[in-house]
Amino acid sequence: MEPNTVSLNDVPGAVGALHDAQVDIFYRPEVSLREGAGRNFSKTPSKPQRFVEHVAAAALAPYVRIRSDFEALENADFERAHTAAYVEAFFAGREPYARSNGLAWSRAFAESVRYTSASLVHAVDGAIANPRRVTLSPTGGFHHARPSGGGGFCTFSGQVIAAVRAYERHGAVGAWVDLDGHFGNSIEDSREFAPVLNQAVPQAVHINPSGTGQRYLESLREGLDRVGEHVLSGAVTYVAFAHGADSHVWDQLRGQCSTAQWLCASQLVYSAIADWSRHLRRPVPVVLALFGGYRDDDPRSVLELHAADLAIALATLGGAPIEYTPVVTRP
Repeated sequence: MEPNTVSLNDVPGAVGALHDAQVDIFYRPEVSLREGAGRNFSKTPSKPQRFVEHVAAAALAPYVRIRSDFEALENADFERAHTAAYVEAFFAGREPYARSNGLAWSRAFAESVRYTSASLVHAVDGAIANPRRVTLSPTGGFHHARPSGGGGFCTFSGQVIAAVRAYERHGAVGAWVDLDGHFGNSIEDSREFAPVLNQAVPQAVHINPSGTGQRYLESLREGLDRVGEHVLSGAVTYVAFAHGADSHVWDQLRGQCSTAQWLCASQLVYSAIADWSRHLRRPVPVVLALFGGYRDDDPRSVLELHAADLAIALATLGGAPIEYTPVVTRP
């Protein structure tokens, strides 16, 4: 175990919290793939169920509510961000589209993808409808997809679908803080295909920090400063945050931050949101997602990081008296 594993016991509870000390997780069994999941190096398709089970067995359980009141997306929903040719070919299992994401195709996997994007779509809707309640979609597999195909273990760009839908239905403008270990290209690659995305997620508030270690944290602070300007001016109406575990130094596919730095990044994001909320005298809507994390030697370490991020969110935004020490093992 890493010598400087960070305990969350010292994370200060929010004073005069404007968010609830509870999170709504948009999950139903169809979101997660079990059948055939072992054929892929990426375990993202099975992560939703594993994460929900992990949280249910942890100190976070009293602060979590599962919401399953959502249905799968239809082809037309995916066509907000993708060509009809790609959408139809993927769900039919036709090559080369069926495996352009780098994952094994199956009917069960294709159906689960309809629910992963639906989970994120409804988590965004839920945060907008009730800003006091932080929402979470326990999903990933979105941010490398392009309008005409998948890529990098990602099938459809769920952030684009959710953001465009939220803007069209509610006039909501989102900031995306993407702390996955890899640059999230799907939003930028979709701006020409879906021009409304320029209003739904302005380029200045699509945050992907660069560098490693302290430089990574400095880049994050700079990005949060830009987001804060837009939030406080009213130009941005909700914040979406995905803290991929693959930005941890011991991840097999990336690694920018030590455990302490990774948790510090979470604290920076949630403290900023709490500050913006206090300035506005109302809670800023917050939606979370999981995104990447690759440890086939110890998948539990990935879940521990995601759970630790959620604990910081609940403590910092909602003032929940949570004690959580993530256990992250050395490969």
